[in-house]
Amino acid sequence: MLRIERVSKTYPGGIRALRDVRLDIGPGIFGLLGPNGAGKTTLMRAVATLCEPDEGEIHFGELDVRLRKDELRRILGYLPQEFGVYPRVSALDLLDHLAVLKGFTASGPRREMVDHLLQVTNLWEVRRRRLGSFSGGMRQRFGIAQALIGNPRLVIVDEPTAGLDPEERTRFLDLLSAIGEDVVVVLSTHIVDDVADVCQGMAILVDGQVRSQGHPHAVLERLRGSVWSRAAGRDELADLRRDHVVLGTRWDAGLRVVHVLSAEQPGQGFAPVEPDLQDLYFDTLRQASA
Repeated sequence: MLRIERVSKTYPGGIRALRDVRLDIGPGIFGLLGPNGAGKTTLMRAVATLCEPDEGEIHFGELDVRLRKDELRRILGYLPQEFGVYPRVSALDLLDHLAVLKGFTASGPRREMVDHLLQVTNLWEVRRRRLGSFSGGMRQRFGIAQALIGNPRLVIVDEPTAGLDPEERTRFLDLLSAIGEDVVVVLSTHIVDDVADVCQGMAILVDGQVRSQGHPHAVLERLRGSVWSRAAGRDELADLRRDHVVLGTRWDAGLRVVHVLSAEQPGQGFAPVEPDLQDLYFDTLRQASA
């Protein structure tokens, strides 16, 4: 169990990145959802012992993360938002080098572990290729491979699917799901579908504050029966936004579909729909800015 209690962080210049954040995160994949600048990366860096909160406590099981940083790092796997590689080095050689840096000096067991990680991340066939020739999705899978060195009990991935094509995204999320069966995985993202697809728990972070949290299905209950939709032309959007609480728009077979929030049938042409996580996300952003 990862427990985050009353964590706050203010950067020089008075920028408040985190404000009294409280979260309990159990085994499985937990989605931390929020727009760019919400404080997600700061929170992940605090958990990963890369920045020091001004206030609050972080515990992983019985481990006080702020007081016992080195112990947490031994059981942590971390894929930051910006993950650099040596472009002229092969995946096999760099992964082996990173394993040595993490303390795995016995060559036999280390090579077995490295080979296994390359296989589970589907990089075995390209293990001798230079990392500079890898696609974005392949580099992300290599990032997960290095994060899994030593069978970590806590895995943090920050914006891992941004820029991936649909096939690579699916492969990456499948890999995360397999990892999450045994450990705590925290997936920080601004992509709603990532959380909807694979997360058993979630929180929405806006302006450094947790605005909503729970199981993705449970947190939708407050919107059930209050979301309506209809097709709308571009010239109708301004009037709809003036007259209704518009949660967002999406496209369906070339038609723009508008979702609005209303306790009653909001007008001609609107039909009730089951709320989805995108509706909740945009409603949470709306309330935060009110």
